[in-house]
Amino acid sequence: MRKAKIERKTKETDIKLELEIDGTGVSSVQTGCGFLDHMLTLFASHGRFNLNLTCNGDTQVDDHHTVEDVGIALGEAFFTALGDKAGITRYGSTILPMDEALILSAVDFSGRDYLGFDLFIPTEKVGSFDTELVEEFWLAFVRNAKITLHFLQFAGENSHHIIEGAFKSAARSFKEAVKIDESLGGAIPSTKGVL
Repeated sequence: MRKAKIERKTKETDIKLELEIDGTGVSSVQTGCGFLDHMLTLFASHGRFNLNLTCNGDTQVDDHHTVEDVGIALGEAFFTALGDKAGITRYGSTILPMDEALILSAVDFSGRDYLGFDLFIPTEKVGSFDTELVEEFWLAFVRNAKITLHFLQFAGENSHHIIEGAFKSAARSFKEAVKIDESLGGAIPSTKGVL
């Protein structure tokens, strides 16, 4: 089973996370940030990843440390769970409609961290959530998962729909990329022999 357990404690957050790549999409997410909980629950469901996550963070300051540190921990979990990435498909992409929003995500589990973030979120907040934290989450994630991830927005006017579309699209792209390609015979999908 491809899975990881991450515990990360700083003066700002205390995170316990369990990830199972080959799951059924069940999750229990409690970060103290309701919108992030919603997005990660959707992410787990659409990617068919099992995710148990708790975070006790300094949300009395704001949600920044919680969102960023959860991104770090979840990225580390994917990096750990996939090991040397032998046999994985490696690439995945999804164009996902979310009402009026249309979002593309494309991922390469390359071992190189890069985020292309071409989302245009029209409001500064969704509820009490600062929408600028969406990019902070994905930056933290890609740096620690060591992946290349691009988002491209073709349409969208509602901030909630745009962000939700991005998380759902990413989940489905990840699901495709981490799938075992039997035709590889367990080989690492790179001419270099390492990812």
